[in-house]
Amino acid sequence: MTSSCMHFWAALALAGLGATGCSLKTAPDQAALVSDGLPNVVMPGGWKAGALPGTVRNDWVASFGDPVLTQLVTEALEFNIDLRASAARIEQAAAGVRAAGAQAMPVVDFLGRRGGKLGGDGSGLNGWLVSASWELDLWGRVRYARRSAEDQFASTQADMAAARQSIAALVAKAWFLATEVSLQRQLARQMSSSSEQSLSLADQRLKIGASSEVDVAQARANRQAFLDAEKQLELAYTKALRALEVLLGRYPAAELKATDKWPRVDLPVEAGVPSELLERRPDIVAAQRRVAAAFNRTQEAQAARLPRVSLTAGVSSITSELFVLKNRDNPIAGGGISMLFPLFHGGALQAQVDARTAEQNQAVAAWAQTALKAFNEVESALAEEATLRQREPIIEAQVRDAQRGLELQNSRYRVGSGDMRSVTQQQMSVYAVRSNLLRVQAEQRVQRVNLVLALGGGFGSGDAKE
Repeated sequence: MTSSCMHFWAALALAGLGATGCSLKTAPDQAALVSDGLPNVVMPGGWKAGALPGTVRNDWVASFGDPVLTQLVTEALEFNIDLRASAARIEQAAAGVRAAGAQAMPVVDFLGRRGGKLGGDGSGLNGWLVSASWELDLWGRVRYARRSAEDQFASTQADMAAARQSIAALVAKAWFLATEVSLQRQLARQMSSSSEQSLSLADQRLKIGASSEVDVAQARANRQAFLDAEKQLELAYTKALRALEVLLGRYPAAELKATDKWPRVDLPVEAGVPSELLERRPDIVAAQRRVAAAFNRTQEAQAARLPRVSLTAGVSSITSELFVLKNRDNPIAGGGISMLFPLFHGGALQAQVDARTAEQNQAVAAWAQTALKAFNEVESALAEEATLRQREPIIEAQVRDAQRGLELQNSRYRVGSGDMRSVTQQQMSVYAVRSNLLRVQAEQRVQRVNLVLALGGGFGSGDAKE
């Protein structure tokens, strides 16, 4: 067997080995991450704050029964500036996957040369060269790099899903805030009208000598307080609308109109079990894929310490105008095998392994932190929602009692058995409890959004599950 044939068959054997290569190690799975990252966490079978263990719903926006809110969320998902930046990051990660995959393919280059007197080159050499090389991925270095890029791409996609959920939640909460401020403004107007009636009554009683100027002054000061509250709420209303319009990608012109009634809140909510959260929340999924990417980068660094074997081939044609070349065969073809043994790099390769290992440990800690934060968000949201549900009927009873007290104080003042100070104090009490009720009702809806966001629930078409 000739030497060229031996080279040919050796190249084929190595090519087959390179195609299969050594098997790749798998990244830590969820159970390994829980064991390594959350060693002090005992996973309960259900939420401690209490919730139904059913399936988490994937249509929480529609569950509020507000078509305007659904439309606003759809608009934000299309035009929000932050989401457009996240989409660009996905494109960047996709390009990284293609670049990493290209490392497993042969590299082919072409070199052309024109010499001679006209070219300003005294050698007179002319010709071309086509060269090819293909690294045989014996130890998985290239495959680990590609898999790391794929994991990074997947984590970016999960980050995008989390960003979409966050934007949908922000729009919903901004809409509820605008609704609350609108209702608070209506309440301030009602109380201003009520205080104006009290001022008119005090003026009438002063004219007939049944009251003093002190009553009139108190009634006027009370009315001015409500007028001031109304103005402040008008400003807060326009600010809330502008903040919502920015989320929608619109110019902040405060041209939106908030609704004058609360969207419904379906009860109770099905929250699944804590262990399911690790698979459902996109930010936890993204963190787990980043662990996998870091793991594969570590394995890539390990493989970089081992020899590299490449197949090489080339075809060339060279002529000269000034002298006769010894080898007259044109074109010339050849091939071979190259090996690179990293003998001494001053510890740089091991330092790269250590750095990648530290990055992996950091990624595991970040995953654990994200998971623990998610558990806390769900438990807190469940507890707060339950408390708000209990508070609402209590405050509604306060409103009824305060309103009845105001009616009695007005009656006493009309018949002369009370003074304006008692009336104004009771008006302020009515305003305070009714305003508090609106805040609690708004907070109920905000906490519902916080809960479904913490649970990783979807919001309909285009949600995180896509």
